[in-house]
Amino acid sequence: MKIQRIETFVQAPHICFVRVRTDDGAEGWGQISPYNADLAAEVLHRQIAPYALGRDASDLDSLVAGVLEATYKFPGSYVCRALTGLDTAIWDLWGKLEGKSVCELLGGEPRPFPVYGSSMRRDITPEDEASRLTRLRKQQGFGAFKIRIGSVCGHDQDQWPGRTEALVPAVRKAVGDETRLLVDANSCYTPGKAIEVASMLHEYGVCHMEEPCPYWELEWTAQVRQTAQVPVAGGEQDYDLQQWKRIIDGHVVDIVQPDICYIGGLTRALRVAAWADEAGLPCVPHSANLSLVTVFTLHMMGAIPNAGPHIEFSIEPTSWIGELFSPELQVRDGMVDIPSGPGWGVEISPGWLSSAVHRVSEL
Repeated sequence: MKIQRIETFVQAPHICFVRVRTDDGAEGWGQISPYNADLAAEVLHRQIAPYALGRDASDLDSLVAGVLEATYKFPGSYVCRALTGLDTAIWDLWGKLEGKSVCELLGGEPRPFPVYGSSMRRDITPEDEASRLTRLRKQQGFGAFKIRIGSVCGHDQDQWPGRTEALVPAVRKAVGDETRLLVDANSCYTPGKAIEVASMLHEYGVCHMEEPCPYWELEWTAQVRQTAQVPVAGGEQDYDLQQWKRIIDGHVVDIVQPDICYIGGLTRALRVAAWADEAGLPCVPHSANLSLVTVFTLHMMGAIPNAGPHIEFSIEPTSWIGELFSPELQVRDGMVDIPSGPGWGVEISPGWLSSAVHRVSEL
């Protein structure tokens, strides 16, 4: 089962779907990481396809490792983002050949899985955020929400003075004590400030403090984890498996958060999840948009033994997400169904594909 053909379908800059076909006619669909996906598609054709075409699609571990070794002069995020398209397409291909969902291939069972409503906004007032989360809780039954505190790489500065201190109690009061509350600082704080903020978060029952410090400052994050009373989460930006070993072996975080699309695909994300399981750490992947990354994550979380209590589900209206695939992911009673069809269990929209830029690399 040799890889014969790799195709990309791009609507710049956000989405690139990938179709892989083998010499025996099998095919599968995957997706490159969103955001600058047109650039990552170029990387796929120029730097990955030459080392993937002609390789055995039934040995994905060897294929993924071989591609990364062959491109060792170009380590970095774009290679891994592009590799995700190849990796996820082959997982879909395997599932279709076996007549099983990816979740079932991994030993899991498709079922409704809990999600947390993930806010992406820092431009919203505490009052308006509390109001919309309350509405979503009533309409869709969310049992958990994540809100944004501080500012992105903020050097201890809030989005505006006093916002975080007003936001957390306002949201807690609105959604009630029984609702899990998570926060994301997006690399905002130095350790001292993060610990100070964590004390306030603990007071309001926050169960997850994500990326409190610049993510590359592992020692800073570890210092917060050792001191704060709120569980510390992180890892979404990290694509290097050696860095992941440092994070897990050093117990830098309490909750690991690989992003399947950033790290290079499901194969590599599963390796991180397994290491975390050996270390006794739960896994709650980053899946911050409703492209296929959330589908990938649902399948993974339905099978791994150390899956956390929920996965991330964006609550933001996003124009470039509409009509990508069917069936669409729907929240009911705070849960989303893991697609049960073969492979990823979804069909890429023919209409979307017809208006995308198509490119082929072939053996």
